[in-house]
Amino acid sequence: MKDNRYIELFSNPGKVLLDDIPVLNYDDFAAFLDSLMGEEGTHCVAYFVVPLPDKYKFICCMAADENHAILLCSHEQPLDPALSLQALTARHFQFHVFEREIHENFGIGFHGHPWLKPIRFPFDRADQSKGMNDYPFYSIDGDELHEVGVGPIHAGIIEPGHFRFICHGELVLHLEIHLGYQHRGVERLFVERPGTLKQSVLAESIAGDTAVGHALAYAGLIDSLAGYDVPEQLAAERIIALELERIAMHIGDTAALCTDIAYQFGQVVNEALRTVIINTTQLWCGNRFGKGLIRHGGTNYPLTDDISSQVLKNLDDVQARYLQVTDRIFSLPSVLGRFEGTGKVTTMQASLIGAVGMAAKSSGMYRDIRWSHPFSAYAGQLYEPVMLEKGDVWSRAMLRKLEVEKSMAVIRELIREFTIDDLRFTIEGAPQLKIENRKSKMVSKPAYDPPLAPSSLAISMVEGWRGEICHVAMTDSAGHIIHYKAKDPSFHNWMALALAVRNQEISDFPLCNKSFNLSYCGNDL
Repeated sequence: MKDNRYIELFSNPGKVLLDDIPVLNYDDFAAFLDSLMGEEGTHCVAYFVVPLPDKYKFICCMAADENHAILLCSHEQPLDPALSLQALTARHFQFHVFEREIHENFGIGFHGHPWLKPIRFPFDRADQSKGMNDYPFYSIDGDELHEVGVGPIHAGIIEPGHFRFICHGELVLHLEIHLGYQHRGVERLFVERPGTLKQSVLAESIAGDTAVGHALAYAGLIDSLAGYDVPEQLAAERIIALELERIAMHIGDTAALCTDIAYQFGQVVNEALRTVIINTTQLWCGNRFGKGLIRHGGTNYPLTDDISSQVLKNLDDVQARYLQVTDRIFSLPSVLGRFEGTGKVTTMQASLIGAVGMAAKSSGMYRDIRWSHPFSAYAGQLYEPVMLEKGDVWSRAMLRKLEVEKSMAVIRELIREFTIDDLRFTIEGAPQLKIENRKSKMVSKPAYDPPLAPSSLAISMVEGWRGEICHVAMTDSAGHIIHYKAKDPSFHNWMALALAVRNQEISDFPLCNKSFNLSYCGNDL
C-alpha cells in the first residue's frame, strides 16, 4: 500500500514535480520523521524553508541508506513573525544545524531546541540586532576553570573561525566553534545570477579544496533538470576527476598530520606526492584543483589516451612511494603514541550528530554516498566503503591511506574500461560487467543554459573527499531556479570536532582539528 506521507527517489541525481511532494501538517510531519529516524542508516541530508508570497514551505530530504532511496516530504506554515514549532532536535540531535539555520534566516522559533544559536550570520538574517560579537557562548562557572579563545585570525594562512575552550588546567571540558566570518551569500547568488556557466564557476568556489566535488553535484542537478542523459564515458571521467581530488586531499592531510606531531620526513614526502597528483589534474584541464573540468552536458577536457597514460604512470609512482612512507608512519611508536586514542568520537556520538564522510566512517558508521546512493559511474556498481571503528586520530589518518588505495584502483579500472575494447572489469566486489567498444562513444562540449524542467525540485548528492555533498534546486513554472541549497559535509561534522577534544589536553587540539580538516567556507557559504 502506498504511503502518502512522502515521495521516493531512487536515482541520484533525481527530480520530482513540486506538486508531487506531499504536504503534511506539522504534527504528522514530525511523527513521520520520528519513524524514519528509528530506521538504521536513515539521516537528514537537507531541511530548509522556501519563503513564498503567502506562506513558508518547509522541505525535508531524508536519505534511506539501506534502501538506497531519497525520501521527500514537506509542511507549510503561515508568514507569522511569532511562529514557533516543536523542535525536532529535542529528539534527534542531527537536526540541530538545520533548525538553527532556519531560525537564523527567518526568525522561526523551535521550542525545546537546546542550542538555538546562529551558525552563519548572513547579511539578510532575521535578527539584525545581533552580530558576530554578540554570539552567546556557552559558559561554566568555577574558580578553577578558565577560557581560551583561538582565532578568528590564526597563525597559519587558513580561513577565519573562532574556537572557545573551557578548560580545567590543560584538560578541555568544552569546545564551542563559532563560524560565519566569511558568509558570501552563495545560495542567493545561484538564484540572482542566472546562467549555468556562471553557476558552474560559483559551485567550484563553495569550498576551494572541493572544486570537483561541488561542481559535480551542481552538474548532476542541471543534467537532471535538463533531462540530459550522461554518456558512460563522461560519467567515468567525472569520477576519475573526483577520485583524483580525493587522493590529493588525503595525501595532503597525511602530510599535515605529520606536521602537527613534528614528523618532518612524513610531512615533506607526502607534500611532494600531493604535488604530483594535483599537477596531474593540471595536465588534464589546466588547473591543479580541477576548476573548469566538470561542466553539465559535456566537457571541454575529454580524457585522451595520452593523458590517461600519464594518469596511470603518476598513480603507480605515487602509490609506491605513498605506501612506503605510510608504512613508516603507522609503525613508528612516536607517531602511534600521538595518534592512537587521541580525539575519539564514538559510533553513538557520530550517529547522534548525523556525521558523514570520514568523520562517520572512522567511527564505525557505514555511510558513503558511493554505496548508499550511487551517482555517475558508480551507478550500477557495488561500491564497498572503507570503515574503521576506533574513531580516533589514528582511524581518521588510516582511513585516508585506505581510501587513497581504493580511489587509485577505481581510477585504473575506469581508465582501462574506456581504453580497451571488450574488457571485463570489477570494482572490488561489484558484479562483473562486459564492456564492448565503449570508447567509440564521443562526449560533446557543454551546452550552457539548457531549458530546465518547470515547477520541479532536483537533488544531487556526491561523496566528496570529506563526505556527503548535497545540492538542491527548485524551479518555477518557467523553469527558472527560484531556490538553491548547497551543503558541504562540514555542515554536519564541526560538532564532531567539538566532541573529539572533550577530556583531551588543549595541546591536542591542532592534531584533532587537522584529523578532520573541515571547511570554514563550506559551512559559511
